[in-house]
Amino acid sequence: MRILASGHPPPLPGFLSSLAGPLDHFGYWAVLLFVLVEDFGIPVPGETVLIAASVYAGAGRLNVVAVGLVGFVAAVAGDNIGFAIGHYGGRALVLRWGRYVRLTQERLDKAEAFFDRHGAWIITIARFIEGLRQANGIIAGIIGMRWLRFLAFNALGAALWVGTWVTLGYLAGSHIGTIYHYITLYSSYVLIALAVLLAAYIARRMLRRGRRATHSRRTTPARERAKDQPSDGRPSASDTASTQQAASQPSEARHPHQDS
Repeated sequence: MRILASGHPPPLPGFLSSLAGPLDHFGYWAVLLFVLVEDFGIPVPGETVLIAASVYAGAGRLNVVAVGLVGFVAAVAGDNIGFAIGHYGGRALVLRWGRYVRLTQERLDKAEAFFDRHGAWIITIARFIEGLRQANGIIAGIIGMRWLRFLAFNALGAALWVGTWVTLGYLAGSHIGTIYHYITLYSSYVLIALAVLLAAYIARRMLRRGRRATHSRRTTPARERAKDQPSDGRPSASDTASTQQAASQPSEARHPHQDS
């Protein structure tokens, strides 16, 4: 499956330009591979490739219907592979190999608790949540969800997810010239605004840190004095030590001899 039209491909905006190579050389295969692999836990930019392919389709370089169908099939198949891994391999297998794809025990516990709270509908919504999109099939298999139930909710989520991003990407690709014009026109203003926000954030953090340090210096002596004054009325340790020292001195030192 190759890109349909010939000629120079349209430029992709921003970070999407880094994906032009796979789309130029592999076309729909790139969509199939990236979306499939991402959906059973491998951290690759499947969603980004789908959006980039949709932009290409909007610019006349790919067929938008084919992009949508390939993306849907890949999404459903990838999640079902994840379901099989979780169902047959279990939690032990996932924890053993999950660290290589950033699926730690802590993240798995949080995801399982999230599934328990929200039920099967989370399978549909998980498509739009980073992290859950990659792990929802695996988790559904681990917790013992029935496969047909998982398949139904998963297919619905895949249809909504693919439909949303393909539509938005296609519309963006159809107006790629206008988008590039405004990106170029306002990019400097956006960078200046981001720089100002970053400087304000750093200044705020430094001010808060300085206030905490000042407050800590002011309260430390008070805490130390409070330690030296027990609340039960008994003399402090320093007072007791000075009293014992005075008592241990010879009586002659305390009452010097007076000449008659």
